[in-house]
Order: sequence, then C-alpha cells, then structure tokens
Amino acid sequence: MKKVTTSVLMAVLAFNISCSTMKQNSTTEVATTNQNTSGDESMKNNPFMTKSKLQYEAPEFDKIKDSDFKPAFDYGLKQQEQEVNMIANNRMVPSFENTIVALEKSGEVLKRAQIVFYNLSSANTNPTIQALDKEYAPIFAAHSDKIYLNEFLYNKVKSIKEEGLDQESKKLLQYYKQNFEIAGANLSAAKKEELKQVNQDLASFSTQFSNKLLEARKQGGVLISDVKELDGLSADEISAAAADAKAAGQPGKYLLALQNTTQQPMLQNLKNRATREKLFKASWGRAEKGDANDTRDTVEKLAKLRLKKAQILGKQNFAEWKLQDQMAKTPEAAKQLMDQLSKPAVETAKREANDIQDLINQQKGGFKVEPWDWNFYAEQVRKAKYDLDDNEIKPYFEITTVLEKGVFYAAEKFYGITFKKRTDLPVYHPDVVTYEVFDHDGKSLAIYYLDFYTRDSKSGGAWMSNFVEQSHMMGTKPVIVNCYNYQKPAPGKASLISYDDVTTMFHEFGHSLHGIFANQKYTSLSGTNVPRDFVEFPSQINEHWALDPVVLKNYAIHYQTKKPIPQTLVDKIKKAATFNQGYMTTELVSAAILDMDWHTVSKDSDFKPALDFEKASLLQHGFTLGTVPPRYHTPYFAHIWGGGYSAGYYAYIWSETLDADAWEWIRDNGGLTRENGDRFRKYILSVGNSVDLNKAFKEFTGRNPDIKPLLRNRGFIK
Repeated sequence: MKKVTTSVLMAVLAFNISCSTMKQNSTTEVATTNQNTSGDESMKNNPFMTKSKLQYEAPEFDKIKDSDFKPAFDYGLKQQEQEVNMIANNRMVPSFENTIVALEKSGEVLKRAQIVFYNLSSANTNPTIQALDKEYAPIFAAHSDKIYLNEFLYNKVKSIKEEGLDQESKKLLQYYKQNFEIAGANLSAAKKEELKQVNQDLASFSTQFSNKLLEARKQGGVLISDVKELDGLSADEISAAAADAKAAGQPGKYLLALQNTTQQPMLQNLKNRATREKLFKASWGRAEKGDANDTRDTVEKLAKLRLKKAQILGKQNFAEWKLQDQMAKTPEAAKQLMDQLSKPAVETAKREANDIQDLINQQKGGFKVEPWDWNFYAEQVRKAKYDLDDNEIKPYFEITTVLEKGVFYAAEKFYGITFKKRTDLPVYHPDVVTYEVFDHDGKSLAIYYLDFYTRDSKSGGAWMSNFVEQSHMMGTKPVIVNCYNYQKPAPGKASLISYDDVTTMFHEFGHSLHGIFANQKYTSLSGTNVPRDFVEFPSQINEHWALDPVVLKNYAIHYQTKKPIPQTLVDKIKKAATFNQGYMTTELVSAAILDMDWHTVSKDSDFKPALDFEKASLLQHGFTLGTVPPRYHTPYFAHIWGGGYSAGYYAYIWSETLDADAWEWIRDNGGLTRENGDRFRKYILSVGNSVDLNKAFKEFTGRNPDIKPLLRNRGFIK
C-alpha cells in the first residue's frame, strides 16, 4: 500500500495521499518574516530549521532526536500561519503566482518535521512519539482548517482564471479550488466553527485508534510453553519465535507475534489444531478485549464524527463526500464494481470450502472446517491438486536476492534503471538499508531506503512513503522508503520468504517506481499524489514481473545450492495461480464492502455497536461463509480508522481492474521490453496527478478499462 502520512493538510482533510503540500513561501515579504524569526535561539540547532545537507535533502537521522519534533512543530506552525496570512491579506490582485504558488511554497519547516515524524511513527515509534502524535493531531487539524476555511484566501483562489496557464498549472489551480470547497470554504461562519471541532476530534480519535491498535498487536501474540505445539513450523521459525519470546521477557518460551491481517501466515503450517485456533482467535480478538487497547468505542466515535462532518459539508454520508475527487466519483460506482466481483468470489469460495471439507473427512478429522483450518488444509489441497509445497519454494526466495536480482533486475530490464548500495547515509534503525537509483542515461534519480523486518515499534503491513517528494519548482528529487513486516531470522540464518511475500516486495516497489519517476513542477501533483483508486495500479502492475520467466530465473536461486528454481516448480506456481482465489477475493471484497457500509450510513440512528454493525453488513451483502472472514475485522481495520483509506478500501479492486486490463496490453505487446517500459513510464508513472488519469490510461492501452481481464485473472471466467 501507499502509506498515508498524517500531515497538516492532506491526511486531515483526506484529499490525497501526500504529506502536506505547503512549502515555504519565497516572496520577498515572507522571506523578511523568516529572517525576523530565524534568530530564535531555541531553534538554532534544530535539524528541521534548514534543508538537510545530505544528497537530495535525505533526513539527517544521525542528528534528529525525539526532542527536536515539538519545537519544530511549534515554530513551523507559527511560520506557516504567518505566510498564509500574508497571502490572504496581500492587497495585490490575486494571481497564480502570488496565491497558488505561494501556498505551494509555504510551511517548509513544518513539512520537514512532519514528514520524518510520521514516517517514524509508523516504522519506529516509541512512547515519546506516540504522545506527540496524540498531542499534535488536533493541533494540526486546526491548523489545516485555518488555511482551508480562510474566507479571504478562498475568495482569492476562486477569482484566479486559468487563461494563460500551462496544463500542469491549470491542474494545480483546479486542485486547490476543489480542496477548498471539499474542506468547507463555502460554509457559513457558524458551520465552519462546528466543522473545525469535528476535524480536531477526528484527528484525536484516529491517533488514539492507531496507538491502541499498535499496543493490542504487541500484546496480542500467543505465548507457547511446549515446542510440540509448534509442530509444522520450520526450525528457523521456531528459533525466531523463541527469540521474540526472550525479547518480550519470556525466555524459554515461544511467542507467535501477530501480523496486521486477520489470517496469520503460520496458520498454514501449524499442525496442532488447538494452536491454530489460539492464534486465529488472538488475531481476531486482539482489539476487543474490554481493556485499554479495545478500539470499538473509538471506531464507533470515528464513524459518527465522519457522518457529522459529511452532513456539515452538505453530503448525505461520508463516502459521498470522500469520493468526489476520486476516479470512482460516487459510492454507487464503487459498489457496482464490488458487486460484480462478490457473487462469483463467494460461489468460488464455497467450492473451495467443499474441497477442504472433503479432505478433512478423508483424513477422518471429525470436525467442520473453521477459519483457523482454512489455510492449513488449503495448502494440503494445493499440494494434492498442483503438487505445490510452499516450504519447497521458500529456499529459492532469499530476501536480498529477491530484491536485488528480482525486483531491481525487472526494473532495469523494463525501465533501464540501476541501483547502487549506499552505506554512508544515516538511517533510523539498524535494519534499514539504502540504495541510490540511476536512470538509463546514468543520471542519479533518487535515494531509496528499505526496512524489511517486523518489530514492536513498527505498524503492521507493508507500505511506501516519501521522505522527500519530487518537485522541479522546489528543486527536490525523490527520497523514498519501503517498509515491510517480514519475520527477522534467527542470527546466522537465511531470511527466506514465501511467494506471497515476494509479490508483496514487487508490489511495494511498484509504488516506489511511481515516486522515483515523478516528473512534476508542483509537489501537490507529484508522483503518488493521485486519487486513492489509482495509486495501487502501478504497484499491482509491478507484481506481474515476479513470475516473468526472465526475471524469475534471475532471482529464484536456492540459498544453499545456488541452483535456479527448477522449471517443474515454476510450472506448479503458474498452474496454482488461480488457486484459492475465491477465498482471497471474498476476504478482500468483504472488507471493502464493510468499509463502504460504515461510511454510507446517512442517519446517526442507523449505527450499531461495532461488532453488530459488521455482522449485519456481511449478511446483507451475502458474505455468509463463516470460514472466510474479512481480511480486516472492524476493530483492527487500520486502513480505514487510522490510515487514509476510509471509504476507500475499494481502491484496491478499482486499481486491480486497471492493472489486469493494462497487463493484458503489455503481455500482448511483447511483455518485458524497454519500449513497453518507456511507454508505461511516459503515460502512467511520470504524470502524477497533472493530467486526467482516465485519459492517461486510455492513452496507454488505447481503450477504456474493462473488468473481464480481472475476472479471468482470478479464474472466475474463461
């Protein structure tokens, strides 16, 4: 996923996925203000006061301390407020330069501090950062409102004409006008005050949710005393569980730590059914224990506040407000797409459940399949049907080899870019590694950070974020990070990952390519700052290279024998490509429907307690298979309660529709060629949000997107 970084503008108002677009204003008046305030002694040695001296302004992690954030926030808030007031009160005739460009350049100190802070709050948090997050979430929300609910500023923006502007500048003007209106700039003074309070409350509760969930995940792992209960796990997995238990103060025991999703990877191999049940139930119930980390009350408050916000802004529900600047435009369009997938997905999942039950009966199991049994027996069905054993595949997927000889290699073949490892740049955690990215002509493009392993201080899941966003106007190049939550191996052991983990790595690097190839004048329109239902498209396209014969042969190398993966195994992986797709699609679509139902409630009285609401939603839409739970259960659905995917989880399906159709075009036109890579870069990866993205897709493929390729990919139609 593309990580949504909370910031002064974008995350609070949910316009797009960037950090704050506000930069330092470079007008003479503002420069004078900066000179008058820059003598603040308390800020003299603060690393956020000036641009980093490292290449491409990469963060100086060796200088940044937790204690630097609060003064940088306070100073940056004050500085940007002065800059924005100057823009709003400027007596000159409003123009694109003295209003829109000035807004783009405001808030430089604040953005520098925020962009590092929110990356750390996700990747390497601690109690100090969590406390600051809680303290400043409502402050940043109020600051955002000061900008976007400023009547004088809105009137200036509204008065600016598009005549004489180039295409990207026209798009930026439209972007700001829409953002002001979506934010509520047209509201009465009384309504604005009401909205400000709602925004602050939303920011506070969202932060509260994230902090509770992180602690619930940390405390929710299953502690095992007898190693016999871990039968089926590899020796390395057992060693890692022992190391995790020791780190948690339980030496001699084994800790099965939780990952972000409902299903847990170890369920696939655990032979002890009681252990599987413990692990599944620990995952499912992690945030509904009635303790300090129970998120249900917070979720319910967030849902009601979002409805209140939407109604203040003149919309029936939150989804209607949220989707107006997305590709789908309306909740109805998003639901229509999901409905086309849900019925064939559930029907396929029912057949898959019958296959699993038949296997259990053949083995005289004497029980009905439950959610904690599915992955264990599905893996056996897969072995029986396709003779494919995940443990047989893993030795060919050593993590660094997959990265450098797979992910990087595919990018080199398709786009002509190359990578050089850097050891001279400071990092925020010892696990982080750094690379420099070079274009086909040898020119340096970007700096790329990579953070592979799970830890208690890191949020669950996998994501891409920017430390620095590309902008010709600001003279900045991309500094990007990919974060994962792979299990760290025991010391001296190889880091082996599953094929699903391999595709995750290709996926997240697809987001990074979207950022690396950004080629915009303005930060607000740059790179991955696109509608939510488009942003997953480039990352999903990149997944396909994992099984490309040329790429696979280069990276799927046995970590001990150094021999490439045999063709027989490759054929099995390909034949099994549509296996379990009913299950996987059902868990995805049910989560997306659940998200949309929470955010299309139009009357406060229609809300129910969180668990009752979820149950009713799933039943209403035909998700009656208890063995196939949604990928995210309401109490730990971080995408929608703590991230920016509220009323937007459907975006994965929308983007995958684009992906499947575009991939058919690439496949039918020669596949892994530089010509195709240059074309995809030109029409998709390099345009950011500076063009009409529906038009950009059509320019790439020559046609409008069609859902049939997606249905074919998942094996639902021939």
